Amino acid sequence: MMNLALVYLQAQAGGDYSFLIMMVAIFAIMYFFMIRPQNKKQKEIQNFRNNLQMGQDVVTAGGIYGKVKSIEGNVVVLEIASGVKIRIDKNSIYADAAATQQQAK
Repeated sequence: MMNLALVYLQAQAGGDYSFLIMMVAIFAIMYFFMIRPQNKKQKEIQNFRNNLQMGQDVVTAGGIYGKVKSIEGNVVVLEIASGVKIRIDKNSIYADAAATQQQAK
């Protein structure tokens, strides 16, 4: 009877390790398929924002297309129509308008 209880306890302990291994595997899969690509995309967008140049056509997060007229620290002045300028936060600029239009084709 004692041997049977010992075998049963050892079997349960082995099950705990397999559960732990399974949880680590699930976290690794989530990291490589969800978290890592999202971080990579955010770094690309931040790099794009840091390298903005005057005269560049951009798209804001709200979907407004415009041309960069000036950059003043964290504020960007966009010309959205002839003579119509708006001031927006640099973090709301999302993408290069030329690249966005080429992807749509």
